[in-house]
Amino acid sequence: MRIIAGIAKGQTLQTLEGNATRPTLDRVKETLFGIIQFDLIEKNVLDLFAGSGSLGFEALSRGAKFATFIDNNAKCTAIIKNNAEKLKLTEKCACFQADYKQALSQLSSRNFRFDMVFLDPPYKSDLATDAIQTLIDFNMLNQDAIIVVEHSNDVSIPLLSGMKLKTTRKFHQTSTTLFEYNGVVL
Repeated sequence: MRIIAGIAKGQTLQTLEGNATRPTLDRVKETLFGIIQFDLIEKNVLDLFAGSGSLGFEALSRGAKFATFIDNNAKCTAIIKNNAEKLKLTEKCACFQADYKQALSQLSSRNFRFDMVFLDPPYKSDLATDAIQTLIDFNMLNQDAIIVVEHSNDVSIPLLSGMKLKTTRKFHQTSTTLFEYNGVVL
């Protein structure tokens, strides 16, 4: 797995061995970042269910201001920290090993807010919908925040209050759905 474009272009990322995570394919990342490339500059990004941190690091490489990585797997968070050091991006990111609800609760109490969210939960789970609702409930999304969900083709992500569908792209067994959050920001 590698960074496709930006300041870290071409650098490879360490990933977890085995089938515990499902890395985002380069062609999926290329298509996705082609759609959102102008929405990244100087934005705060959340990479939830982060795995190796591939999506958050790609965003940082392309001009995002700061990335927050959350994964409940200790090996994944160690890999994210190693990747941040390798890419020389440690000062532009924070990494948390915790259940997503626990981490979001803690970050909410510290007034973390996001302009872009990458969600790549285990396939065939409803964790994406629950994570989005949790972000909304905790008031962690800035106005016009973009939410990117990678999911199985046979799973649809419901449209929650305050959101509008931007696009869905299908790749073999994977889909990427983009939403925009237009809810009221307190």
